[in-house]
Amino acid sequence: MKIIIGNKNYSSWSLRGWLAAKQSGLSFEEITVPMGGEAWDELKQDDSGTQPSHGKVPILWDGDNVVWDSLAILEYLADKVGRDRFWPKDETARGMARSMVAEMHSSYFALRGECPMNVRKRFDGFEPSEACRADILRILSLWAEARSRFGNGGPYLFGTFGAADVFFAPVVSRFISYQIPVPGFAAAYMQAMWEHEWMQGWVEASENEEWVIEQYETVS
Repeated sequence: MKIIIGNKNYSSWSLRGWLAAKQSGLSFEEITVPMGGEAWDELKQDDSGTQPSHGKVPILWDGDNVVWDSLAILEYLADKVGRDRFWPKDETARGMARSMVAEMHSSYFALRGECPMNVRKRFDGFEPSEACRADILRILSLWAEARSRFGNGGPYLFGTFGAADVFFAPVVSRFISYQIPVPGFAAAYMQAMWEHEWMQGWVEASENEEWVIEQYETVS
């Protein structure tokens, strides 16, 4: 099994796919295709049928199976190793976790647009728009509810590390990079996420990358 990802410093969707692969417990080969480079252009232009994702990352290859989109990758792996590895066992908690992951997958466009992921950068003086502020408040309210209702079993959103944490990991990175003020419970959750061994591995690799994409290096 192998996973194709973009730059670790910038590619939020790659982080989700990679964390899902780590959470599966299966061994996999990691292939990085730098965004904006020649290999990236070749990936996007490949119409041979071997890249049905049309150049999007992450891409999971498992034998003859090619799965793209981070949520599809997570669900494919959950089917493969058991859904309880990714989703809460409690039906009510599982319903909320699924809803939060789906909303993260399809929403928060202002936050995405104004705060591109840049793991190794710290931006001073960032002022979110009203739309971005609304996204932030919505995320914090969901985190608060998940932690208060279902977080007794550990420091993560639903206690133990799972699909919801996989999908909100890039948000944690964004909040840190753009120095978004958060309440204490959120700061504790973010610290637990940031100190997770997989996140630390990703952060270290991000810091060691040589590639720089200038448009993501300044606050507009």
